[in-house]
Amino acid sequence: MNRVNLITLGVKDMSKSLTFYRDGLGFHTSIKEDGPSIVFFNNAGTKLTLYALEELAKDISELEPPNRGGFSGMTLAYNAKSVEEVNEIMDKAKKAGGIIEKTPQEVFWGGYSGYFSDLDGYYWEVAYSKDWRFDEQDMLVIE
Repeated sequence: MNRVNLITLGVKDMSKSLTFYRDGLGFHTSIKEDGPSIVFFNNAGTKLTLYALEELAKDISELEPPNRGGFSGMTLAYNAKSVEEVNEIMDKAKKAGGIIEKTPQEVFWGGYSGYFSDLDGYYWEVAYSKDWRFDEQDMLVIE
């Protein structure tokens, strides 16, 4: 088991989350309507999925759906190819209604990084390192 095909985010308001990701951040989907039951975004290598939070919890357990509060210890990441791209993505997130949790800055590991949270509180790191390289499918190469 050495791949991730889908990353599913349980969202409270499908219309607002669809607008945030599709129109605000520019994720690609064939969905045109405003309130679908599920959304798949086409990304290189992995699909990002939006699904109603309550339905996702019931899918895990109909009798005892999970109900955890607070930070889950999970973040999502967008690896940029320049400092300018980090700033552009963070600006897009803010304009779309995201909250800047950590302003982009030089970080201890030698890169440039910041965090925003989306409409449902999922944390995204947007980061750049001069040492990173990308393959022909725009995937980050980590060796």
